[in-house]
Amino acid sequence: MQPSPLANPLATVAQLETPGSQLDRIPPDLEDSAHFAGARLTQAAGILLRLPQEVVAQAIVVFMRFWVGPEGGSLAEFGAEQVSAASLYLTTKLSAYPKSARSLINVYAYLASLPTTCIGLEQLKGKMPETCYFVTEGTYERRRTTLFTTEQRILRTLGFNVHVNLPYTLCITYLQALDIFTHPRAPELAKRAIAHLNTALLSPQFLYLTHQPPALATAAIYLAAREVGIKMPECEWWEVFDTDREELGFLCVGMLSLEGFAQGERDKWEGKKCPMSVEDMEAEVKRRREVDG
Repeated sequence: MQPSPLANPLATVAQLETPGSQLDRIPPDLEDSAHFAGARLTQAAGILLRLPQEVVAQAIVVFMRFWVGPEGGSLAEFGAEQVSAASLYLTTKLSAYPKSARSLINVYAYLASLPTTCIGLEQLKGKMPETCYFVTEGTYERRRTTLFTTEQRILRTLGFNVHVNLPYTLCITYLQALDIFTHPRAPELAKRAIAHLNTALLSPQFLYLTHQPPALATAAIYLAAREVGIKMPECEWWEVFDTDREELGFLCVGMLSLEGFAQGERDKWEGKKCPMSVEDMEAEVKRRREVDG
């Protein structure tokens, strides 16, 4: 039986239970912080490079896939920042919006110059630092070499399978099938559903790696409809979209829980930086061990 063209390769339970970073004794909470910060960094770089959200979302999923499983990347070997940059570079090469290595390196250098990893994404819109923020030629050469090396490692780790199916188009199609667009508040519902899908990209539970696009789109619609106050069909309509009640409930809880997680990360790293390089990660792990005696 051929796999659905809308399906993504999903992470197994064994892969989720044994990430490469924990094999190298990186604390789980620090690993979650680095993954979250790296995903946000990818989003921020995409905004500055004026990339479509679909391209940025694909890059974030590739970034998350890289860390999964004992064969995946470890934060003791690869910094979240370099993997973020390589994932975005790789994804744009395969899209209609390719970006040069120099543009990416300049953008990431600008983002690294900010005082905190808690980047206000809305504040970045409209800025174009890649045209006014530059690194020296020596720094550029070193970072370009790292970018290319990390890109090759991502491809090997993922078995050269970097295709990502996204739930955005499915979300709109499902809303049309449910005849939602006849309701006067339908635009608000659609906007909130897309917002939930964007939020799920940052989940420490790897929702895009554990659930297929139809289920993600269905859960986003369910949450948005409850928030906007649009009455949905009385029947179990989500089953029509290949989503059972248990999966729907898990995804809804996962999407809603991210707000609390993000606030906790903001409080933890406010005014300072989450370790985004191998050197910074080693220093943070060493500092924690000294504090713990």
